[in-house]
Amino acid sequence: MLSFIFRGLGGELMRRAVCILIENLSLSKMPFRGDAVVGAWQQLVDDTLRSLPLVSSPSRQQIKDAAVSALAALCDAYYTREPGEADPAVQEELISRYLAQLQSPEEMTRCGFALALGALPRFFLKGQLQRVLDGLRAVTRISPEDAGFAESRRDALKAITRICQTVGVRAEGAPDEVVCRENVPQIYCTMLDCLSDYTTDSRGDVGAWVREAAVTGLRDLTLLLGRGEPELIEAPVCERVMCCLAQQASEKIDRFRAHAARVFLALLHFDGPAIPHVPHRQELERLFPRSTVASVNWAAPSQAFPRVAQLLGLPAYRYHVLLGLAVSVGGLTESTVRYSTQGLLEYMERVRGDPRALEDVAGALLRVFEDNLLNDRVSVPLLRTLDQMLAHGCFDVFAAEEDHPFCVKLLALCKEETRKSKDVQKLRASVAVFCGLAQFPGDVRRRVLLQLCLLLCHPFPVIRKSTASQVYEMVLTYEVVAADVLDEVMAVLSDTAWDAELPVVRAQRNRLCDLLGVPRPQLVSKVTVLPLATLSRGGCSSRKGPEPSAQNCPPCSPSQLLPVTGP
Repeated sequence: MLSFIFRGLGGELMRRAVCILIENLSLSKMPFRGDAVVGAWQQLVDDTLRSLPLVSSPSRQQIKDAAVSALAALCDAYYTREPGEADPAVQEELISRYLAQLQSPEEMTRCGFALALGALPRFFLKGQLQRVLDGLRAVTRISPEDAGFAESRRDALKAITRICQTVGVRAEGAPDEVVCRENVPQIYCTMLDCLSDYTTDSRGDVGAWVREAAVTGLRDLTLLLGRGEPELIEAPVCERVMCCLAQQASEKIDRFRAHAARVFLALLHFDGPAIPHVPHRQELERLFPRSTVASVNWAAPSQAFPRVAQLLGLPAYRYHVLLGLAVSVGGLTESTVRYSTQGLLEYMERVRGDPRALEDVAGALLRVFEDNLLNDRVSVPLLRTLDQMLAHGCFDVFAAEEDHPFCVKLLALCKEETRKSKDVQKLRASVAVFCGLAQFPGDVRRRVLLQLCLLLCHPFPVIRKSTASQVYEMVLTYEVVAADVLDEVMAVLSDTAWDAELPVVRAQRNRLCDLLGVPRPQLVSKVTVLPLATLSRGGCSSRKGPEPSAQNCPPCSPSQLLPVTGP
């Protein structure tokens, strides 16, 4: 009946208006306690939250906010048995019903009921807090069935944050009533896990909405604990919070980078009292003095990246800042790429004469690569970042040692990343890294040249042409070819039509292998035996015509099995 009354554009206007009316009547404490009209109001609020998927996008947020506000006022006015004490029957029934709706197949329904749970008053959450938090925490997890439900994950995080502020904090309190020693780690874990939500769909990086809500939640929770119970902020948790914020502050989306940077500085400069266990607090206060950071526009790449890159000098932050910078340096937006690259290279220039610092940065880069192997969101930009660093001579000092561990490990990771890959952008970026690694002496150079020769016969003509062009530049830049064959090598690279048929290209590639002193790659034939079901449908050399039946099909002899041979 309600859906019929409130359908259409006029119905959307009426839904919001009626929810606002319910809120105001409840705030006015109209004498309807125990009256059937309260049940009708509750039914209308519930129906509004369930019907959010049917509401047009421009009106959806306003209707959702109105329904959530109406519920909070309704609970506060009519669902108490004694002052500050909820009616147990109503409390149990309403919370159970709302938690069940968090598993709805409709994303907007999840959003509405998650925010509604977050708006419940403190007395209504008493005795049910842990149950509500567990239900909301389940919504924030990504599963294959609801990977695209970024808005519901965002709203669940907002609800958790609001609940924490509603119930308050008491170190030795009960986990069913307040934020306490027992449930703080779980809440932090939920918010920190959501910072790794990089879901994308046709709308773009929708995971950024979740990350923004997580950053806001971390700020509000940490400040709440800092004011009331700072001993609940443990050192490992605080370090992880600050490092994750630093990573978000070095990534490529301007608005979210600025938000993370402001939260990072708010926690650093909070003095009511100071947040405990902030890693490298003195160095951070020197790098980001309170008097100057307030005027910085963190959304502007030209102002943000040179400052964020300074965190590379602090061991606790190095890995996370490199992870964020790698995505920015290897990105696509011109201003982001330019200034993030500038900030990274300026830092590398400052530590060029410090072998220990270079080793630390190199080790962190390898860990970033290893942890994100085959994760295209990170690995492809990281390959571009490594190309920039190798081209600018950031690791020239490693050339003094044959087969330096950094070069050997990087080569192995690049080979594993591109193994069987058909991603043209990834393959092109890896060719650039291989060419940069050719400057380092030892067996690693021979293996790099062999890898490049393999790519010269890649099935994709565009990869063959790109590899030949970059190898030509590599031969000109680095002394990797003997002087007596240099002209012939360059002639082969420049005169060969690398987009021609593979047999033609393969002959020139083999000639190049001989000139470079690397073994010729051997063509491997793949032989597979057809399964019995396939053989019975015509894979047998002794049978022609229609498919035989199981009764009159004699077994094949080994000589009748037809091998399938690949190129």
